[in-house]
Amino acid sequence: MTKVVVTGGAGFIGSHLTDFLLKKGFEVVVIDNLSNGRMENLKEAEKNPNFKFIKADIRKLDEIKEYFKNSYYVFHLAALADIVPSIENPTEYFETNVSGTFNVLQACKDQNVKKIIYVASSSSYGFAVVTPTPEDAPIASEYPYALTKNMGEQLVMHFNKIYKLPAITLRFFNVYGPRARTSGTYGAVFGVFLAQKLNKKPFTVVGDGEQTRDFTYVSDAVDALFTAANSNISGEVFNVGSGGHYSVNEIVKLLGGEKINIPKRPGEPDITFADVSKIKKLLNWEAKVSLKEGVALLLQNINAFAHAPVWDEKSIEKATKNWFKYLG
Repeated sequence: MTKVVVTGGAGFIGSHLTDFLLKKGFEVVVIDNLSNGRMENLKEAEKNPNFKFIKADIRKLDEIKEYFKNSYYVFHLAALADIVPSIENPTEYFETNVSGTFNVLQACKDQNVKKIIYVASSSSYGFAVVTPTPEDAPIASEYPYALTKNMGEQLVMHFNKIYKLPAITLRFFNVYGPRARTSGTYGAVFGVFLAQKLNKKPFTVVGDGEQTRDFTYVSDAVDALFTAANSNISGEVFNVGSGGHYSVNEIVKLLGGEKINIPKRPGEPDITFADVSKIKKLLNWEAKVSLKEGVALLLQNINAFAHAPVWDEKSIEKATKNWFKYLG
């Protein structure tokens, strides 16, 4: 049986990837320190005899290196996300997203892993000068989270070049779906809105709601990860997006409900939109789930957000106080 490692496998995307790999017949080892991930996300995986969970921290090489032995693929998703916390705690972000990634790469090299797939971030483009944004667009990180994710990507490409470690990095655009977080990164807008809808509260729309995002359904993100791993391509960086971009107002319309507008947040681009021509050409991959279909799937599973925090104007104002302080 083929063994694979998923770092950050108790998180949103990582847990969906874990479920997918187990269904494909892989032996899956998840490494997660549960700082952001939740065991609840792995409740289906835990029923599978081919699943193993290791609570460990990628910042400590000695804690993790043994679990990479005899691994075919490594999917590296473990990271600290969010904008403002990265400004407030840059040391933690560098230790996890940069030093932690170095440790994962060192373990892969030492244990002769066949290929590593690294999850990078579209936030590295900052306020993109070109849309749709190609992979060779300027990197213009606006805050430590984006910077450290890009530094991790550079480490991956360096190990590929110098140590011949087969590797691909994927820059994800605004992934959403079941198990999504309900605070922090922009893909969390769905979690926020679904909790509000369940509680018959108005949707809190940032600014005028005309800002657009390249919303990518989580099953498409997982498919891209597996396609990249299963390919004979190495040493490449790919955007992963839906092939379109949609306004927050369009999401409100699809979900159905009242809305209120709250102040626009500084430091956020008005548009994110991936140029996905490279991944289509080299990996023959493209997203399958339309926004309309993705929202319908979320509404079918809306009760999963029953315990999510219900945000309103006052709680958002309090939670984003430092956002305006640092980025205003």
